[in-house]
Amino acid sequence: MHPTPAQPAQPFQLAQPHDGSRDREIESLAEFDEVVSAHGSLTHHRVQAVDLTDRTDVLRTVDVKGAVFLGCPMDPEAAARIRAAGALVFPPVPGLPFDPYRGFVYSPDELFASLDQGYEATPDALAYAWFQRTKADGDVFSSMLRAIHDDAVSDALDELLVGARVVGVMGGHAMERGTPEYAGAARLGRELARSGFTVATGGGPGAMEAANLGAYAAPFEEGMLGESLRLLAKAPSFRPSVSDWARAAFEVRAAWPGGGSSVGIPTWFYGHEPPNAFASDTAKYFANATREDGLLARSNAGVVFLPGAAGTVQEIFDNATPNYYESRGEPTPMVLVDRAHWTERLPAWPLLRALARERAMESRIALVDRIEEAPEALKRLGG
Repeated sequence: MHPTPAQPAQPFQLAQPHDGSRDREIESLAEFDEVVSAHGSLTHHRVQAVDLTDRTDVLRTVDVKGAVFLGCPMDPEAAARIRAAGALVFPPVPGLPFDPYRGFVYSPDELFASLDQGYEATPDALAYAWFQRTKADGDVFSSMLRAIHDDAVSDALDELLVGARVVGVMGGHAMERGTPEYAGAARLGRELARSGFTVATGGGPGAMEAANLGAYAAPFEEGMLGESLRLLAKAPSFRPSVSDWARAAFEVRAAWPGGGSSVGIPTWFYGHEPPNAFASDTAKYFANATREDGLLARSNAGVVFLPGAAGTVQEIFDNATPNYYESRGEPTPMVLVDRAHWTERLPAWPLLRALARERAMESRIALVDRIEEAPEALKRLGG
């Protein structure tokens, strides 16, 4: 008597693109249950980083032809069955301090989990340590994981910002809490958020944190921001202790829970600079080039450039290039703050003005003396 041959897996069939393709993405267990209940099928859906260990009975019977399961924990029997039924299964990768298939951007609580044990124990610090170990070893598997992670984060960020009027706020990481410049950047973020903009920053310390703090403060009465600035000033910088710096921010968040939303887009490429805890949604990348271009490209209502050094200068001209060529459509507003800084110390303004001459972007750039003038200048330029 001959054994019965194993049933061959059905060939995977990629779904044809169609309008509303994002509706096929399932990123939570609640969405999974809703789709199965409504349609009785997962055909051509993409199930992303959802723990399905308690859905074995469903996976034994549901139609999964053309479905893709990305990093979903599940019973081995269920995984074998859906592969045989025509699904692609990319299993979770063990031993990583991050999920390359994640369906959402990060929250401050997620990145700073275990902060009570010191910053070195947090998922953010552990991901940076992994990046440091693997970025130069030439291992194609590690580089693939980084690329998948960054693409997943971009997808999640696009979903988050649908319909938002995003203003980018760029500035140096060295701006310390307790300074007039930091307070000014926080007031700028608050004013932009109160004007209906979504504030987006590089997600790090300094001017970036200040702008995210301002957006966090937007729903509260005026005195909240001043008191928050006072509390934060006890840990002016992330040096020498990231732990103390971050704990001061969480002290503010605990005193005033439920602050306004904003976006931070940092990178582990500069992992020695921690993300700030005031951006409600953090899209953190391994690839800095992807992060830089993504931040500026998503700032569809304009960008405000506060005083900074090499990184901010780079961002000015990274933003000016698509405005110059109109490669993303109509140029978006650019407001540079601090005339002396951008005409004397780092004279980016004369070059930007020369580039803009007799082009569409000429009417979309402005230089202002004080940070308080930036929101009005942005509105005047069409932000």
